[in-house]
Formats: sequence, structure tokens, C-alpha cells
Amino acid sequence: MQVQLIAYDDMNDRLSWAEAVESLRSGHLRPKACVADMTLGPAEATLLSRGAFIEGVGYGVKSVTVFDRNAAQGLPTVQGALFVFEPEQGRLAAIIDSRLVTEFKTAADSVLGALFLARRDSTHLLVVGAGTVARSVIHAYRALFPGLRRISIWARRAEQADALVRSFDEEPVSVVSVADLAAAATDADIIVTATMARQPIMLGAWIRPGTHIDLIGAYKADMREADDALISGARLFVDSRETTIGHIGELKIPIASGVIAEDAVLGDLYDLVQGRTPGRRSDAEITVFKNGGGAHLDLMIARYIVEVGNADRLEPISDQVARISPAK
Repeated sequence: MQVQLIAYDDMNDRLSWAEAVESLRSGHLRPKACVADMTLGPAEATLLSRGAFIEGVGYGVKSVTVFDRNAAQGLPTVQGALFVFEPEQGRLAAIIDSRLVTEFKTAADSVLGALFLARRDSTHLLVVGAGTVARSVIHAYRALFPGLRRISIWARRAEQADALVRSFDEEPVSVVSVADLAAAATDADIIVTATMARQPIMLGAWIRPGTHIDLIGAYKADMREADDALISGARLFVDSRETTIGHIGELKIPIASGVIAEDAVLGDLYDLVQGRTPGRRSDAEITVFKNGGGAHLDLMIARYIVEVGNADRLEPISDQVARISPAK
């Protein structure tokens, strides 16, 4: 068995956002994944390894170094690879650049949630943050929400938002930077936060009925993007209960302070995809989705990437895409 070595530049242009979302949807129809994380080293120079097993898919381990100081030297802060092992004999099938897996996993995760929780007639997307995640989120939402007519970008550094806007000059949809976050949030149909905030930057008082909020940025126990009013006042969902509730400040902090209980989380992607929990029930309700990531999501996306690399699928992914379940 030949091991595939898959680099970002070799595969990025061959992947489809609709197919990536479908790979996550179909992955959540399989038996529930087993996941585990391991962290080594100091907080500012960490080795993070995340592993998952999914019956019928196999095993995956993504190991990355996270070096905060690299940014000052113009170097990536996160570097690593995902190792994919096939399920029958446990043989190593592929080694994939972690950047490729993470980029498609993160945005596809959020958009899959939005297909169940956002209004399908949404026309205005607000993206809070202007980094790499923000760029991929815009591409993913554009692909799965073709009714979008306006995309607003806000960042603490206005020049960063302006630079991201310029990279979308050729888009048929209007992409603009905004200076007033509160005003933009009040007008948006879908809000995506992709920041490194440790204190809430998205306030429940700003949110109008019918809005969907997609929280991506907070990934540590001391990080938050939404305030208590937003978390407690919306129908709350996560991508995975196991990787969010006891681990991420967005939920851990308000649970610890008594603002919400654990059962305020109404469902995760397994519940939504398998129909155990209804998604959006009306055009008026506010929905919140916490994107926490997880090794099982990495493995689902890795399987898709390997299939594209092999060009030998059990079922054409284009046929699978047609079965994506949108929000009603």
C-alpha cells in the first residue's frame, strides 16, 4: 500500500466546499467517533495531538506545533500533519498537511451547522475577524448559501479587514469592511466570529430575531466571543458535545457561573444530521452554533481528501452532495 503525501498546494484547488460539507454530513451518519487529545510543552510552544477512530473510516492523528512567537518572525504559528490509517489492517494510508485539513474542516463544520440553523433566505453575512479562517469561511458560505448578496467584514485592525476585502474584488457579491460592529451585527442574517478574543465581543443586545451566530474563534478554556446574554438567550448548539462543553470557555465559563446549565446545549451535529433534534424552527428565533473542532472532523475531511487524491470513490461525491439537508 503506497502512502500518499498530500501537500496543501497540490490539493487545495481540487477540493470543493460543497463536497467538504457533504463529507462531514455523511460522516455524522456513521457510528459515533472515539476521540482523544494530548498536549505537551509550555503554553507558548505546544505540541497538540488529536486522535480519532470512526468505524468504517479508520484512524486519524493530527499532530501540530503551536508556537505563538513565530508570528513575529513571519512564520506560521501552527505547523504539522495528519496521519490517516485505514480500518482493515491499520496501515498508514496518507500523510496530509494539517493546514489543508484544518482549513476545510473548520469552515465546512460551521456551514454544515448553518444549513440546519440559519435561515435559507439569508442575504447578509457578517464576518468578525479577518485572518485565514475568515477567508475560508467566506468561500464556504458563498458556496452553500448562494442567496448571499452582502458580506461585511469587521476586524480590530481596520487595515486587515480592508486587505481581506480587496482579495474578493472579483466576487459577484458585495464584500465590504465595516467600522461599526454593533450596527453591522444588528443588520446581519448570519454572523461568524473568528477571532482570538478572550473577552466577549459579540453582545446579545445587538442581535435581532432570526439571526444565526456561528462562533469559531474561542478554542481554549479562557476564551470567549459571545456574552452571557447571547449564550443564554438563543437556541444553543455545538458541533460536538464531547469537545466543547467541558473544554471551551464559550460554554465552560457561563456553565461554571450558573448562567446556563449543560442541558442548555440542545444538540450537536450528530443530533442534527441524524434528525434527533430539530434545527431552526421559525424565522424569528436566534440560533447559536459553537464550532469547537475535533479530531473526528479532521478524520472525516481527511477521508474526503484521500478520496480526491485517489480519484477512486465508492460513490461519486457529487451524488452525495445532493443529499445535504438544508435548514427549513
